[in-house]
Amino acid sequence: MSEATQPAPNRWLVLAAWVTGIALVATAGALLAPSRPAPGPGPLGHPVELGVELHAPVVAARPVPNLAGLPEASTFGTVPGAPADASAEEVPDGQLVHPTEPVPVFDQPGGAAIAVLPTTQLGSDTWVPVIADEPGWVQVLLPSRPNGSTGWLSTQDNTLTIRSTTTWIVIDRAAFRLTLYRDHQQIGSWSVGVGTAAAPTPAGRTFVLASMTDATQTFSPVIFPLGIHSATFSTYGGGPGTTGIHGWPTTDVFGRPSSDGCIRVPADALATFTNPAAPVPIGTPVLIR
Repeated sequence: MSEATQPAPNRWLVLAAWVTGIALVATAGALLAPSRPAPGPGPLGHPVELGVELHAPVVAARPVPNLAGLPEASTFGTVPGAPADASAEEVPDGQLVHPTEPVPVFDQPGGAAIAVLPTTQLGSDTWVPVIADEPGWVQVLLPSRPNGSTGWLSTQDNTLTIRSTTTWIVIDRAAFRLTLYRDHQQIGSWSVGVGTAAAPTPAGRTFVLASMTDATQTFSPVIFPLGIHSATFSTYGGGPGTTGIHGWPTTDVFGRPSSDGCIRVPADALATFTNPAAPVPIGTPVLIR
């Protein structure tokens, strides 16, 4: 996280600038909803269970586009034709998909191919939350610019692995608080630092994109890049300005605006996120209010 107040830059900041707080200079497992709007949180903010049928009859044949020349739906990419997320204040229901090979992203079921979703992101397997579905199709959140980008993936072949998670994260910017839920229970809640007025933490729903470590930086033992970017910086240190969750070496940054957009969390929050018995999965939905 190379922010205005962070320790002196090093080779990590050059290599991974794209994953810093809304200008994250160093950045961060694992999760279908019906065609109606994605489910909102129930009591205590937990997602409503939908009981989605994943093998509904296919009504639209899967196009076979030429992937050459399409932008990559990654934290480095921009997908100009991506549909905007229409339910940015609702928690996805926990279904995730992982492409076992690069797959086309469509603007609608049976529509035009607008991007390619890669199999990995920042060294972690790509797992993206499902926010809606049609027979033979799922709509997912994308990690690319612009923020709130979505796209449709075909489920009509064997290119997607599907699983679910009961873990999700809510970040309340006004209260400077991050809360972790699992199995409809609150696991932990921590006072955190968020972006300043000049470089606010972006709002909306996103997800944990990756988990990253680097022995050459000292501000956080692990960094969790999110599938969202700074609205202030188009680039930082040569990277795309990916927002992330990470630690900080001092405690005076918590409970106030103190970053260039990322979420600074205390050491016990990181320990909970990385608990080997129950780590936060890649693809975990994150709602930033």
